[in-house]
This record gives sequence, structure tokens and C-alpha cells, in this order.
Amino acid sequence: MIEPRVKTRLWVAAQVRLCDIAQVPVAVVRRGDADSGQVLIKRNRLDGTFEVFVRTLALSGAAAWRCATGVEPADEETADRVIGRESGIDPDIWVLEIEDPAGRYEFDAPVI
Repeated sequence: MIEPRVKTRLWVAAQVRLCDIAQVPVAVVRRGDADSGQVLIKRNRLDGTFEVFVRTLALSGAAAWRCATGVEPADEETADRVIGRESGIDPDIWVLEIEDPAGRYEFDAPVI
């Protein structure tokens, strides 16, 4: 059975609203396909370092997020290079940039 999917534009709008409620600054810095575009989250830690999270699947098949910039936070140039690489593969991606030094943003799936 196929699980129903929320259209990307609605999911992004919900994340922006949740960030607003939590007083976590967020910006949609790239808009992709409104129905089924992939979403990347660029977390600005406000100390000169960044993390880029990509939606993926866990071994169990459940939705998850992975940090595409590695275990340690990266500089902005590295984060932007990761986003550029991903957009070269899939031009329909969305990018949300979140200013979140305290890690208050709550992902909708586990980070693996």
C-alpha cells in the first residue's frame, strides 16, 4: 500500500509556521517543485558553522534525515557546495535556511 504524501509546498509552509511559533528564524531560500520536490534544511548555527540535512530513508524504510555535511558542522562554503551538488542532481529541490544555534528546530523524523 502506498502512503499518502503531503505536497512539498504544504510541508514547507507548515515548517515555516512551526518555526515562527517556536521563534526560530527561517527563510525559504530556494523553491523547487511544489508537489514533490526534495527539501534540504540548512541550519545556520550563528557561529560561522552550518549543517545541511537531507531527507532519506532509514534501514527500516521509515523516513529520516541525515546530515550531508558530516558529523562536524561545516563552514558556509562547504554547506553551499553540498546544496549545489544536490541541486545539480535534482533541480526541483527546496532549501530552508534556519538560524538555530540551540538546536530548537524539531525534525519530523529522526536524524541518522
